[in-house]
Amino acid sequence: MAKPITTITEPVLSEKEANEKAWAEVLAELSRNSEGLRSYIRLLQELHESGIMDTMKAALQSKEELAKVIVKEMNKPNNTNTINNLMAMAGALSMLDSDVVKKMASSVSTGFHKAREENQTEEKIGLFDLMKALKDPDINRAVRFGLNFLKGMGQSLGEKGEK
Repeated sequence: MAKPITTITEPVLSEKEANEKAWAEVLAELSRNSEGLRSYIRLLQELHESGIMDTMKAALQSKEELAKVIVKEMNKPNNTNTINNLMAMAGALSMLDSDVVKKMASSVSTGFHKAREENQTEEKIGLFDLMKALKDPDINRAVRFGLNFLKGMGQSLGEKGEK
């Protein structure tokens, strides 16, 4: 009767065979991802041609000095206030409904375009012209929105004890 197998010995590859196997795996991976790699190469070429690659390389080579300059600038009081204000604004914007913000941005843009078109005349607007304009449903809607906005803002300011 034959002896049972108790150990399995894996073949040991020579250095040359290991290198060939590694290259075959790399080539197979390159082949599977060729479209992405070509896109990446085009991106790198664009960065190189525009000079951004050189700028990035210089920034990386002087990263310690660059970090010191950035930290020094960020620690200036006016920059610290700006950063704090941006963070506060981002927090406030995150509380708003994105659909409402989109509608408001679109409305503001439309309003600016209309104002630019209609502002070509030097005609004076009198009190009666304002009263007449309030009868326009679009103007009335915007004025009502503005008044309600101011009322809500005033209520909120009153809740926090601010004047």
